[in-house]
Amino acid sequence: RFQIQRGKTDPTGYKSLGDCFRTIFQREGLLGFYKGIFPPILAETPKRAVKFFTFEQYKKLLGYASLPPGLAFTVAGLGSGLTEALVVNPFEVVKVTLQTNQSAFTEQPSSFVQARQIIKTNGLGFQGLNKGLTATLGRHGVFNMVYFGFYFNVKNIIPVNKDPNLEFLRKFGIGLVSGTIASIINIPFDVAKSRIQGPQPVPGEIKYRTCFKTMATVYKEEG
Repeated sequence: RFQIQRGKTDPTGYKSLGDCFRTIFQREGLLGFYKGIFPPILAETPKRAVKFFTFEQYKKLLGYASLPPGLAFTVAGLGSGLTEALVVNPFEVVKVTLQTNQSAFTEQPSSFVQARQIIKTNGLGFQGLNKGLTATLGRHGVFNMVYFGFYFNVKNIIPVNKDPNLEFLRKFGIGLVSGTIASIINIPFDVAKSRIQGPQPVPGEIKYRTCFKTMATVYKEEG
């Protein structure tokens, strides 16, 4: 909810992350923090399957191109992220729509009702269930590219430890650093996606239309 804010002049804006939590709890109750939980749960299994299956397939294909292993992991990660985004985006549209509904949890429509409403009003295209697809492609593509590229390259550099506990810590540490760096790099795409898929500042006017234009607008107005 916090990153969907539409600038400092947004009348529904939150002063800080803590203020965001307090306001949601006061206005919408504890269940307000779980709005839009069902679409991610539905998307999780196909998302993970697509991510790792396509990563392995792209890696095999790139093997025929005789690319250096480090570059092959990075490009395969990018490909898996772009493919994953195609599966995830419709679920993200429904999730963000539910999360920006500030009515009580029990008063908002179900995920399926919300999805039907989006399709009925705006269809399946880039104004409907696939709104913000470019930003989602950027979010998942960049994340997977950095994550897989960094993880496998660093894992091959740091020697395997014979002690199982230390080996677990080695892999866990590399994964933690990989995920952190990937999240830091891909967050602008995530903010752009949320702004595009969320409610516009002025009803009837589209301010956040495309990925990079949205990034430019956010940078210009909010730094």
